Amino acid sequence: MSGKISITIARQYGSGGREIGEKVAELLGYKYVDRELITLAAQKSGFHADVINSIDEKATNSLLYTLAMGSNSFGAPHTSYSVDIPINDRLFIIQSDIIKELAEEGSCVFVGRCADYVLSENENRVSIFLYGDMDCRIKRIMERHDGVDEDEAKKLIAKTDKRRMNYYNFYTGKKWGKFDNYHLSLNTSVLGIDGSARIIAEFVKNIEAKS
Repeated sequence: MSGKISITIARQYGSGGREIGEKVAELLGYKYVDRELITLAAQKSGFHADVINSIDEKATNSLLYTLAMGSNSFGAPHTSYSVDIPINDRLFIIQSDIIKELAEEGSCVFVGRCADYVLSENENRVSIFLYGDMDCRIKRIMERHDGVDEDEAKKLIAKTDKRRMNYYNFYTGKKWGKFDNYHLSLNTSVLGIDGSARIIAEFVKNIEAKS
């Protein structure tokens, strides 16, 4: 492995994926890409950022379109953003193009948005899946959101994980969280945010050293 490296991070809700991604980028000197995709997609599509944010990482609800096109019809290159397809699908295509462009520009850490699938043909891709023990995830969510109790945190976890799973499965035709879709799966409850970030950074460095 040489040249520009792309680290893709898929994550369970509350596993600390965003914080870990930021720290990995800092440790390796890579560009961190997450919410920035909202702004870039808004600029490219002409939609307001609030509209993009409301449908981000959500699969289309168009059953007829899904049946007509198939659930895995988004892997091919796209050169235009047709108004004839649902906005969720247009956003996926636009974000995929942006991810590819950023990966060509330099080494990056991408969080979510099926980046591992989008960059599946990139030989310099390292794909990570982060998960965690339920009690640790609940605690992190309660600390992050004021007024959220344990029951509400559990509901948020179930709802968000289901949304992320549906999004990934729909656009990739693969199974979200399945170990052999990733180079490394890591339980962030074991080493925490900092420890998990260091493990990932060392994992990438070891892959580089062997290539």
